[in-house]
Amino acid sequence: MTSAELARVPFSVPWRATYAMIADALAAAGLPDADAARCAELMTQADLTGADGHGIFRLPQYVRRLKADGFNKQPNITVSRTAPATAIVDGDNGMGHLVMSRAADEAIAIARESGASWVGVRRSNHAGPAGLYAEMPAAQGMIALYAAVANANHMATWGGADLLLGTNPLAIGVPTGDKPLVFDMATSIVAYGTVKKYALRGLTMPEGWFVDAASGAPITDPAKSAAGLLLPMGEYKGSGLALMIGLIAGVLNSAAFGRDVIDFNADDKSETNTGHFIAAIDIARFVPLQAFTAEVDRHVRDLRHSRRLPGVDAIRLPGDRRAACRDERARDGVPVPAPLLVQLDKLAAELQIKPLRAR
Repeated sequence: MTSAELARVPFSVPWRATYAMIADALAAAGLPDADAARCAELMTQADLTGADGHGIFRLPQYVRRLKADGFNKQPNITVSRTAPATAIVDGDNGMGHLVMSRAADEAIAIARESGASWVGVRRSNHAGPAGLYAEMPAAQGMIALYAAVANANHMATWGGADLLLGTNPLAIGVPTGDKPLVFDMATSIVAYGTVKKYALRGLTMPEGWFVDAASGAPITDPAKSAAGLLLPMGEYKGSGLALMIGLIAGVLNSAAFGRDVIDFNADDKSETNTGHFIAAIDIARFVPLQAFTAEVDRHVRDLRHSRRLPGVDAIRLPGDRRAACRDERARDGVPVPAPLLVQLDKLAAELQIKPLRAR
């Protein structure tokens, strides 16, 4: 095996080790211990559920922003109830994980009181995978809807060539008799975190992800992605969905959208004013929860056992990969690519904490 091929083989690291590394690093960079632990918990959940572009992969970037005062290390996160079923959360430029977990808790509490809730978020930051937050109300017997304005513009409106849209993610969570169904998608053809993973590991992107803004020719080198346009999923449909999410999660919350979005990949110091929203519906206000989940389970069985097209080995539903990854990685460890391990070793030395491979 060549050195380049070896660099693409990930190490398997116990999740408790990645959690400890993240918590220690964020605390060393200035977060209070409890906040560092909460962020580490959610970032570890990202890795465990297969969202590799949102877990320990993001740690060097988050530490850079903390050290550059791009994040408020001790934010005063406030919640303003604006009506019986609505609220706005001001994150005070805190870590997005802290802001969004607070918003999710508020959405659950309001839905318990009022039957449904809508919580808008302003002055937040990158918060990891959308599925994390859709799963929170779903685990409490609620239907959840979450979306956000992405932290950089990598897309154009359909037919355009200016970077005015983000990969604005959307997630929906629905309870079942077992684990929630969680649908988590970027409105781009692929999440930008995946592009960054390709760049880290020296992989070539498939054609159809990026095109050159001037010529329309495909870009397959992830190192050149900044000069191109990331294509939306479903062509004009993904573009339209990204636009609508941006208006609802951004403009409605007095958060950034369009030309106002700060590229947090290139700017460690500026406040991003990231906008999100989360909505929750208390199922028991419509039908007993047990009756609902029993019906969901019946339909899930029908879908799983429906006829398959030739060459399809199994029918997979939203949340299946998350659940399988969580079980597998809790048992076998989290895969960490060799180039990322080098970055984490360097980070540990800078912060004077124990390196990941020694945990």
